[in-house]
Amino acid sequence: MTSSGVAGGADLEVRPASASRGRLLAVGRTILRKLLDIVIVVFVAATFVFLMLQLMPGDPEDVLLKGIFEITPAVREEVVRDYGLDRPVWEQYIHFLTGIAQGDLGRSYQIRQPVAEIIAANLGPTAALAAAALGVAIVLAVVLATVSAGRGPIASLVTQAFELIAISVPSFWIGLLLLTAFSFTIPIFPSSGARGLESLVLPAITLAIPVTGILAQILRERMDEALEQPFVTTVRTRGAGEVRVRVLHVLRHALLPALTFSGAVLGSLLIGTAVIETLFSRPGVGRVLLTAVISNDMPLVMGIIVFGSVVFVVVNSIVDVLAAVIDPRLRAESGVRRSW
Repeated sequence: MTSSGVAGGADLEVRPASASRGRLLAVGRTILRKLLDIVIVVFVAATFVFLMLQLMPGDPEDVLLKGIFEITPAVREEVVRDYGLDRPVWEQYIHFLTGIAQGDLGRSYQIRQPVAEIIAANLGPTAALAAAALGVAIVLAVVLATVSAGRGPIASLVTQAFELIAISVPSFWIGLLLLTAFSFTIPIFPSSGARGLESLVLPAITLAIPVTGILAQILRERMDEALEQPFVTTVRTRGAGEVRVRVLHVLRHALLPALTFSGAVLGSLLIGTAVIETLFSRPGVGRVLLTAVISNDMPLVMGIIVFGSVVFVVVNSIVDVLAAVIDPRLRAESGVRRSW
């Protein structure tokens, strides 16, 4: 074997290893950047909550105890101790940030429990509802976009009308219609509670319909663009059927922006379910937040705000890392040049 042949073989062996290292380095940089984003967002949210407490009329301990009918000296002393309100403001701020960094989101003096425990006790039903709603929305949006993309002006007009209605109609109206039809008129599903999968169907569909409208719009527009690309003509000339072209080739090119949007939706749904959980009498973080606002339970409101910001940024960071793993173009944008 000639020396050039040996060199060529060595080069073939080195390139895959170099490419693998490049991918790992790009993903690692993305993860580090997202961890920094998480720290920044939590810091900003905690600072906002602290300033909100300081700027509200009255003493901070009075704000924290607002809504409690009987405020004893012992309870007031407990609030001052927990939040360090007997210290200078800058020390209170450091004390507050340190507590959040340790997972201490404060204490509800109405429920008489730590906020973190209240959130943990109600997170399961909310997570199940948000995940089910997002799953239903993804399935409906994929089917709708795949069937309607590139079908001409009439199909596009009908699809756009559905998307507009789905986005515009308030969720509680959708929920009321579903309750009237499938709980009261035809008693197929329970109207309240969180007992079993049956009680999850109507709330999940109620949350899913507006998300379906936006997600279907994103997918359809991307699929319309992809259907005009030369690779579609190439695939069709090789004998691929229309279903194969749309599902295996065109849809794949539209999934990345939909994935990014889905991450943002999931993060917001975990906190934004208050109206639906109240309408269907389901336990959950959203309903707890709504109750806390009505009853002026400020420590609980503040803790849920910080928790919601953490959830939102963590979910979106995970989605961004997955996108960087899936799409080589995003790996290139992260500053790592492809080696192959």
